[in-house]
Amino acid sequence: MILIGQYDSPFVRRVGIALTLYGMAFEHRPWSAFGDADLLRALNPLTRVPTLVLDDGFVLVDSHMMLDYLDGLVDQPLFPRTEPARHRALKVAALACGLADKAVSLFYERAMHEVISPAFDARCRAQIHAVLHALEADLASRPGPYWFGDKLGHADIALGCALRFLREAHPGVMADLDFPTLIAFADRLEQTAVFAQISQPFLPPA
Repeated sequence: MILIGQYDSPFVRRVGIALTLYGMAFEHRPWSAFGDADLLRALNPLTRVPTLVLDDGFVLVDSHMMLDYLDGLVDQPLFPRTEPARHRALKVAALACGLADKAVSLFYERAMHEVISPAFDARCRAQIHAVLHALEADLASRPGPYWFGDKLGHADIALGCALRFLREAHPGVMADLDFPTLIAFADRLEQTAVFAQISQPFLPPA
């Protein structure tokens, strides 16, 4: 398989971490959706990352679709297969990915416009803070080292990747004192071997 995209993207990173945890061999091509747009568009008409090229040449174009595919190849997937555990983990992952999506949107709004929309900026910041407060309260109520017990799952990975991007792309948006449980959780994930391996400092596109 070929995973396309840079690891400063929380969406690319979550797929790279899953592939690594599953022990699946893959080639990583750190293409940029800007600098390598023509190369990327030839595989993915959305011209976005992550893009995952399977061994038979079929191309997957969405990170959740990629994880769903990978989960189907293993006996013990990082998303539960049975309910209610499955939809509960999916909700946390969806909130984490929504958080990442808003953080990415806010970055591009600021990077690509000399004058940003105050309404858009305020809305993104409000959505980001609402999700952070909800996740902080939820995680603080859980006794285990990970969201759903003693084992790392896709929900944990999605949140860890989203928080790394948010903290690097928007310094100051997430004050440590406001979200101590999330900060401690993210810091602990970044110290694990797989998060250290599948990692890249945030590089704003040129």
